[in-house]
Amino acid sequence: MRIAHVITRLILGGAQENTLLCCEDLIRDYGDDVLLVTGPALGPEGCLLDRARAGGVPLRVVDSLRRPIHPWRDWTSYRRIKRILRDFRPDVVHTHSAKGGILGRAAAWKLRVPAVVHTVHGAPFHAYQGRAARRLFRDCERWAARRCHAIVSVADAMTELMVAAGVAPREKFTTVYSGMEVEPFLEADQHRARVRRELGYRDEHVVIGKIARLFNLKGQQYVIRAAEQLAARRPEVRFLLVGDGILREKLRRQIAEAKLDDRFQMTGLVPPRRIPELIAAMDVVVHASLREGLARVLPQALIAGKPVVSYDVDGAAEVVADGETGYLLPPKSVEPMVDVLDRLAGDADLRHKLGSAGRRVADRFGHGRMTARVRDVYVEILGRPGRNRATQ
Repeated sequence: MRIAHVITRLILGGAQENTLLCCEDLIRDYGDDVLLVTGPALGPEGCLLDRARAGGVPLRVVDSLRRPIHPWRDWTSYRRIKRILRDFRPDVVHTHSAKGGILGRAAAWKLRVPAVVHTVHGAPFHAYQGRAARRLFRDCERWAARRCHAIVSVADAMTELMVAAGVAPREKFTTVYSGMEVEPFLEADQHRARVRRELGYRDEHVVIGKIARLFNLKGQQYVIRAAEQLAARRPEVRFLLVGDGILREKLRRQIAEAKLDDRFQMTGLVPPRRIPELIAAMDVVVHASLREGLARVLPQALIAGKPVVSYDVDGAAEVVADGETGYLLPPKSVEPMVDVLDRLAGDADLRHKLGSAGRRVADRFGHGRMTARVRDVYVEILGRPGRNRATQ
């Protein structure tokens, strides 16, 4: 097949890693002719463009393709994407993220590409937006959903949300969990002693870690508020925040004002290959995001044998078994977070029990399985009679 993937930007993020692994698998395992179309990786969240090039994924960078709404740049991006797709002549166009998804689907549908697929990594409309913005993004998704043949959701929760919002009928959706390289997480604990030593942790320290961009709705502020209460109860507890973003200085101030500088470390931006060993250094992984399709850190932590404390949002309950592999909490809650972190900090046997049970999710998240299921969607569409045909 000739397959073009379109995504807004290749920063260090779950949707981006997912897309890149799919492209690499399609080339290596199926011999497909793949092109990845993306905008520049702007901002403090890092960049996967070099990884894509090193992995042999052909790239076309559309400089005008940016995340913020900008009518002139967006129109320019649409025309550029359309020109690239016309030249590439794909059998399949697979889009990702809000901006790339709307412009990519519009261009592919106009060109009558035989199979147009979109992945919902996280809904672009949510309860934390203003009413007008939420309505706009929902209507844009409804419009774009009529310009593709199938929609892939990274969690059943995403399908339920999109169907409830009237974006598309249920039969248009297929759930395919995000894929990853599971082996580094299965083998992560071999790095534990070295990494804890490098980070300055002693044997008696219980390390609670959070991995996420330092960005709005990622919830680091709730972890810091919980740490204020937990610090008095558990002098052995330490907190490790992995990631970077626009809220870095604001969160540093919050930590300093709470007099928790000696309890927190912030690693800043780290390459994806370091994530398994940093999880290995942790004893508990906390995820306090308020919206997420299905956060990659949840299966990553469980595969590495770490118990998870997560807000019960979107697809979290499809990965974390409450009371069996971790705990699911109401969004924005602090007191319940303090209570479960206190319990876990004081009970190494409980941490081991929950973490060991969590490893069973590994088979569901291998990237090869993800790519095979996504490719099956392509094949099914291409086999339909009377489908939208590409302009030759």
